[in-house]
Amino acid sequence: MRKAFLLLLSIFVVYSVQSQTRWKADPAHSSIQFEVSHMTISTVTGKFTDFSCELESKKNSFDGAKVEAKVKVESVSTENLTRDKHLREDDFFNAAQFPQMSFVSESFKKKDGDTYEVTGTLTIRDVSKKITFPATFSGMINMGNRTISGFKAAFTINRFDYELKWDDTLDTGSLVVGEDVDVKLNLELVKI
Repeated sequence: MRKAFLLLLSIFVVYSVQSQTRWKADPAHSSIQFEVSHMTISTVTGKFTDFSCELESKKNSFDGAKVEAKVKVESVSTENLTRDKHLREDDFFNAAQFPQMSFVSESFKKKDGDTYEVTGTLTIRDVSKKITFPATFSGMINMGNRTISGFKAAFTINRFDYELKWDDTLDTGSLVVGEDVDVKLNLELVKI
């Protein structure tokens, strides 16, 4: 009886491992971008250039997938050295004390067509908040011996929720830098 149980357990473990597919973002063809209003009349755009994102799915189905992403705060770039230095300081990200942002999914549900709903925990400056956002599957191709898939996603956060606290105002009382930050993700995932 014990041998039969161990045999069934080993078959289950082997099947479970084989049925999982792991994907990793190709940083050369993926991006994390953001936009925030500036003085209420224009928009500043930026990106993070050093990040990783891994996804684990069941075979080639993404329903129920698990996602984990890590972003190095020091890599923030708005193509303006003075502004980037300010973003790394305590008014915003405090890269010295909080060098990494992260996202860990709790659910990845297929909705209509190529749309999924992703829920998980976003952590910035050691402040963790649950967020939910839509993600669109762009397709899957085979190139040589590689299988590649793509996703696009977008969501908005309030930067004050994560203690990005700089709050200088204009004469009108409006914030110099808006509180809402629009985040856009373009991920090209390679099966590993």
